[in-house]
Amino acid sequence: PTGFLHLGGLRTALYNYVFAKKHQGTFILRVEDTDQNRVVPGAAEGIEDMLDWAGIPPDESPRRGGSFGPYQQSHRLDLYRRASEVLLERGAAYRCFCTPQRLELLKKEALRSQQTPRYDNRCRHLTPTEVSEKLSQGLGWVVRFRLEKGVEPFRDLVYGWNKHDVADVEGDPVILKGDGFPTYHLANVVDDHHMGISHVLRGTEWLTSTSKHLLLYKAFGWDPPQFGHLPLLLNKDGGKLSKRQGDIFLECFARDGYLPEALLDIITNCGSGFAEKQMGRTLEELISQFEIGRITTHSALLDLEKLPEFNRIHLTRHIENEGLRQKLIRELQLLVEHVYGDQQVDQEVLEKEYVERVLLLRKGHVNLLKNLVSSDYSYLWVRPSVSREQLQTISAEVDEIGKLVLGLMSRQAAVLTVEELNKDLRSLQEQTKETKYSSVMKLLRVALSGRQHGPSVAEMMVTLGPKEVCGRIRKALSS
Repeated sequence: PTGFLHLGGLRTALYNYVFAKKHQGTFILRVEDTDQNRVVPGAAEGIEDMLDWAGIPPDESPRRGGSFGPYQQSHRLDLYRRASEVLLERGAAYRCFCTPQRLELLKKEALRSQQTPRYDNRCRHLTPTEVSEKLSQGLGWVVRFRLEKGVEPFRDLVYGWNKHDVADVEGDPVILKGDGFPTYHLANVVDDHHMGISHVLRGTEWLTSTSKHLLLYKAFGWDPPQFGHLPLLLNKDGGKLSKRQGDIFLECFARDGYLPEALLDIITNCGSGFAEKQMGRTLEELISQFEIGRITTHSALLDLEKLPEFNRIHLTRHIENEGLRQKLIRELQLLVEHVYGDQQVDQEVLEKEYVERVLLLRKGHVNLLKNLVSSDYSYLWVRPSVSREQLQTISAEVDEIGKLVLGLMSRQAAVLTVEELNKDLRSLQEQTKETKYSSVMKLLRVALSGRQHGPSVAEMMVTLGPKEVCGRIRKALSS
């Protein structure tokens, strides 16, 4: 929990979620806060909040509890201490008394000679007498795991057969720090065993550490879970997703009004593991289509410029679903009040029936709900103040045009359509004496919206509806 949940973390969680649900398993959130220097207050709660928001809540977690808690590693320190004592007794681990200063010198020396820094395993060779002597002097110590040569290959669920001879390239790793906190390596092995974890899907950066983890399992005499390492999620140009601008954090997408379904859709669409690439997949479809054997080792290239289009597809689906539409109506009412609240919004335009009609008519035309409160759509929420004189500057036939439109609207008993209305407006213009079609459109646009630009006049009239159109025309003619 070092900060906000980002798209890479969401994708890892999603793959674990769909795998668990596909096989009637349990999806577990464990908070790995053993590196206390990097823990950000509130980050663990934020991660769980965002998983709930995304629609992939864990079955067991710090918040929900479960049979294998606590689900926060900082609350399980006694378990790791006992586990390290078992390894010390078996000779699989040893106490290391090297000072931070000595370790820093080792690191600098390695870098000077252009080598990878590694611990030289000095304390591995201490005799029991030497260890007792150092303990009696009250020297600080950590527990290191004794890496053995000749690791066995393991079969990764994504990358296939793998083996990393960690003892050849690394010094013995610290598994219990001086402050009593374990490192990731010990804590995860101990927890996966005690929590009965069957499968671990994690980022590919942990692939080279897996041989080390398997050596720990062997030292304890435990059966390891199956591991699957997920390829990286990268920008469309192959670069790392940037956290600097904060534009990959879930909070930002939620704040900007993106639907969680759109994010789940785009991060699986750019990767592998599913039957085929198709936009608009629901979570149920992701679960049914997922096969771990379909995940390739290629990095997933994410094109966030396509996200608005993904969101448009899922927003359309929400609008079409009556239950989900009710939630959107309330959200849109709140957005209108927030954006136009100081402009004397008439209560009629906040009525459920009107807002619902706007949603149904604009379905498929907007990428985000907030598009409907942009300046282009301000005419939907704020009645314009337009005088007859203003309209007369566009056409002297303002009264005649007004009457023709009122007559046209009174005949429109059936549901208005943009196509039919465009034809009717063409024939309406032919009944004027000298006003061009473009001027008729300009006059109606100003009368209905007070604006020179925006959607087509027919589109405006359809969205506003006959009653509102007539009301605005009459008001403009009489003012």
